[in-house]
Amino acid sequence: MMKERKPNKEYIKIVNENMPKTRHFGTMLKAFLVGGLICVIGQGIGDILKLIIPSYDEIQIKTLATVILVFIAAALTGLGVYDKIGLYGGAGSLVPITGFANSVVSPAMEHKREGVILGLCSNMFKMAGPVIVFGVVVSVVVGIVALIFPNLFGKVQ
Repeated sequence: MMKERKPNKEYIKIVNENMPKTRHFGTMLKAFLVGGLICVIGQGIGDILKLIIPSYDEIQIKTLATVILVFIAAALTGLGVYDKIGLYGGAGSLVPITGFANSVVSPAMEHKREGVILGLCSNMFKMAGPVIVFGVVVSVVVGIVALIFPNLFGKVQ
């Protein structure tokens, strides 16, 4: 029979004294501010587009604003700026659509020396691929559930 090991209280005390303290509030505040700023920029882009292209409806404006945000995030990733934003803002820079653009461009930039096909293209979706697959699978499951239980999600427009 194995002898049960008792935790060394002295060792645990030393670890707890020397372990760096987590700064949850500061980390969450930075994430909130960075994510919020990205959303404010997206809203600003949408408002400017409404003024520039008054013939577009709301869906077209939102789609174009999203495309512009993704392009800006991809360009900033290519220039190495988005990584610095991510280091500061943490999840606040990853949660919006700009984080998805960053997850596509980052692996591609790391492998650009290997060429266009074997470097950029084959590595582009290493991080984003699972997100896309999971999103498609979940959308199919939700669609099937909505088909079986049509009143579950309320009225769909």
